[in-house]
Amino acid sequence: MTSLVAVEVRVLHGFVGRDGSINLWGEAGPLPASERGEHPFAVPAAGLPAGETRGPATLVLPSTSAGPLPSPQLGLPPRRGTPRLRPWQIPAVVVPFVDDEVLGEFDGRPGHSVEWLVELCDFAADLVRRGRVLPAVHPHGPVARWRPVLTGFDAIHRDDLLRRLPAAARAERARPGEVAGLPAEDALASALERLVDGLVRTRLAESGVRLGDGWLAALTGEPSFTAAPALVDELTERLDAWHTGATTGAAVRLCFRLSHLDEPGPDEPDAVSPHPAAAPRDSWLLEFLLQAVDEPSALVTAADVWRDRYAPLRRWTSHPQERLLGGLGRAARLYPDLEAALRLPRPVDMVLGTEEAHRFLTHAAALEGAGYGVLLPAWWRDRPSLGLGLNVRPREPVPRVLRDEAADLAHLVDYDWNLALGGQMLTTDELTDLAQAKVPLVRLRGRWVYFDADRLDAGLRFLARGGGTMSAGRALQTIKLLPPEELPLPVTASSGEGWVADLLAGDLEQRLELLDPPAGLQGSLRPYQRRGFSWLAFLDSLGLGACLADDMGLGKTIQLLALLLHKRDGPALLICPLSVLGNWQRETARFAPSLRVAVLHGDERVVPRDADLVLTTYATAVRDADELTAIAWDRVVLDEAQHVKNSAGTAARAIRRFPSRMRIALTGTPVENRLAELWSILDYLNPGVLASPHTFRARFAVPIERFGDEDAAARLRQATRPFMLRRTKSDPIIVDDLPDKRHVRHLCGLTGEQSTLYRAILDEMTDRLDETTQRWNKGIVLAAMTKLKQACVHPALLLGDGSPLPGRSGKLERLEEILDGALAQGESALCFTQFARFGSMLTPHLAARFGVPVRYLHGGTSRKDRDAMVADFQADERPGIFVLSLKAGGTGLNLTAANHVVHVDRWWNPATEEQATDRAFRIGQQRDVQVHTLVCLGTLEERIDRLLADKGVLAARVVGNGEGWLTALSTTEIRDLLTLAPEAIVD
Repeated sequence: MTSLVAVEVRVLHGFVGRDGSINLWGEAGPLPASERGEHPFAVPAAGLPAGETRGPATLVLPSTSAGPLPSPQLGLPPRRGTPRLRPWQIPAVVVPFVDDEVLGEFDGRPGHSVEWLVELCDFAADLVRRGRVLPAVHPHGPVARWRPVLTGFDAIHRDDLLRRLPAAARAERARPGEVAGLPAEDALASALERLVDGLVRTRLAESGVRLGDGWLAALTGEPSFTAAPALVDELTERLDAWHTGATTGAAVRLCFRLSHLDEPGPDEPDAVSPHPAAAPRDSWLLEFLLQAVDEPSALVTAADVWRDRYAPLRRWTSHPQERLLGGLGRAARLYPDLEAALRLPRPVDMVLGTEEAHRFLTHAAALEGAGYGVLLPAWWRDRPSLGLGLNVRPREPVPRVLRDEAADLAHLVDYDWNLALGGQMLTTDELTDLAQAKVPLVRLRGRWVYFDADRLDAGLRFLARGGGTMSAGRALQTIKLLPPEELPLPVTASSGEGWVADLLAGDLEQRLELLDPPAGLQGSLRPYQRRGFSWLAFLDSLGLGACLADDMGLGKTIQLLALLLHKRDGPALLICPLSVLGNWQRETARFAPSLRVAVLHGDERVVPRDADLVLTTYATAVRDADELTAIAWDRVVLDEAQHVKNSAGTAARAIRRFPSRMRIALTGTPVENRLAELWSILDYLNPGVLASPHTFRARFAVPIERFGDEDAAARLRQATRPFMLRRTKSDPIIVDDLPDKRHVRHLCGLTGEQSTLYRAILDEMTDRLDETTQRWNKGIVLAAMTKLKQACVHPALLLGDGSPLPGRSGKLERLEEILDGALAQGESALCFTQFARFGSMLTPHLAARFGVPVRYLHGGTSRKDRDAMVADFQADERPGIFVLSLKAGGTGLNLTAANHVVHVDRWWNPATEEQATDRAFRIGQQRDVQVHTLVCLGTLEERIDRLLADKGVLAARVVGNGEGWLTALSTTEIRDLLTLAPEAIVD
């Protein structure tokens, strides 16, 4: 047995004692070299929250010869050696309860065991608060105790706590001489019973409750009592039977059903008793029923119970009248108004006034918590909330001025406030009725509604302040972004006049009057493209920025060109990646030949001043930022706007300097990894519209990304809707314009050579991790993952030795089979790989193998060669193969001559792969598109492929997705990903 020395505490841990007590102990960090002894991880008694000091506890902890292993919370590197359980004597303190107040006395970091104990204490306190406890007798003593009653959701909660019980929380040695902790079931049960007993006694003492003598007195005072053994046995047996009946639950239970007499009644013909017919106006009927617990649809009214017509419940009970009266008697303790019904020999129901009905509604939760059935009107379950409504109207015509960061959304509007219920503005008469109501239940617009009197009073006092004038941007922020604490009520409705009403409504695409395509447009607009063009034109008329975020391939180019032809008040600047610069030249010449186009790119650059549209790249825009800032642009357009997703990046900062009347962003992926990227794009378009980065993070990014808050996601959609238009290929208005797309996942095996290389990479990674001083080095792991992907593709790619390709890769074999089938049907294929070196190896192999044209586009391809290659592929009537590196060819290209897309290796970013697929699956494609994904069986590729099925959650909630998730995986998850499964080898 080894005792640890006391040093500065760093991490707080807790455990359940053999007697059910809650114990806390502290863990120290590594000792200074001068103080190191045999055991550097000490467990001090000092520096802990206040509690009752106990003798040293014997805890069973994973240990090596150097001492107990440090907990993960210390963040220390893993220790060499195989850990085994060893007993340690630990100074600890006993506390009756653990909560935030107790933890506030401690400066260190709470461990997982303490977090679990806090949740257990909260659970016990909730049980006591809801009265889910019963008295009991512990036969050894005898001792009076209170114990929990766990049914329904409480039992589920208990089981969940048991499942998540950390080993450290039950680490006290079960028996002397053993090296084993307490059984999980015993630890949880004893701790919960001790907590419940202590809490009930505390509550009774605070209330001044004192019971009789003997056992009753022991329930509130000293637990021990004296009684004859026979009486103790009889009392124990009866209390156990009571507890068993309460925990197993009765087969039927009392149920209450509340309805207004003017509302449609239930289907049962005898459900309503005779006397409500003479009830006064605005009366409510509270019916008593019996309900089967495990089949809630089996209901019998009290009237039928008294008539012995309870056939639906005969399988559950033979004494329904006793169940009914017993249930009413116990329920009257929670809802005293039931005592009036108990004075009748055969209670059936109660007729209530509106005030009494409201009182019952306030008791409904307590009745449900106690196990009674409660059936309430639907409007009560989904009560509309009272909020503020903002009425706005334009004060002056919209000025046509150049916009800068200070003048964004600065058009003035007049406003006044109103109150709204459930998102609907209230009239003056309705406000008067609410203010005069004596009970917070009123009939409004033909239905009953509940309102909070305090919220109503706060709202009416706020309305007395009157209206005023604000900017349109401030109106948008007030409706969509302002924290609730800055107003007495949240803003839940808005109305207005003119353009500002349309802007606040958000659904501009559906509300706006559609414009005819401009005369200079050489081509037709599909219906959804016409709506997109009209939406752009509306925001353009206001000088407000717009983000057109349609899926790749839905025609963002032609919608923008239609806008440029619609109205020209000066030169427009379009900034795009180099890979699509030629595409913009061709598309402009095709759809808008009347536009004067100039290209700013290359070594000899002169900023043109007589062009309608100037095309340039992001790199050139940064280099020539001073010259571009000197021009008053009518519009600045960012294609593939995700290039400015980092607001602090060089390109984003340079482009923000360019003066313009309107800013436009075109992107199919406004969010790739984090919502901060969306903020960066929209803040560029309309500075300040989504508030500051700090406010945006607190209101949206953290709730959505960290906690999956759907309400926050809905608010963000509402906030961005006026300025962002996103249509996907799955939208009903678009799906008919596109062919079908079919995804096929091909599971490929590894050859013996591939599996040998795979294992060698894993071994090398493990050795390097053992040598590093960090707990685990993410750079080493990610580098190994890249090599593993290369091994899955082909040994020659990993080795880089120029060796031949045939017969060495399961993926290559499957790729050849796919291409063979496609070419035999006269169809062309795109082959994407993220490894440009493999593309250069694959191209001559496929050309020799199939005897068809094989083109290869990569990052080193010049713009002239790129444009010629794409044009030749599109015009070539022969079936062919186009090999593309994912970065160079994954965006901006129109390659509809192919209807097969093969992803040779995984980019692990669903958004990037979808963009690559959209080179073929886009407007203009006349055939169904088949997307082939090659995945190596039993490797990290297959496991990540499964994870990708859960990706896109952020995109589904807002607008995009990404691959940053990969580097956020834990060490254990990474290890599970990389392991080579036996089924991977098929050679």
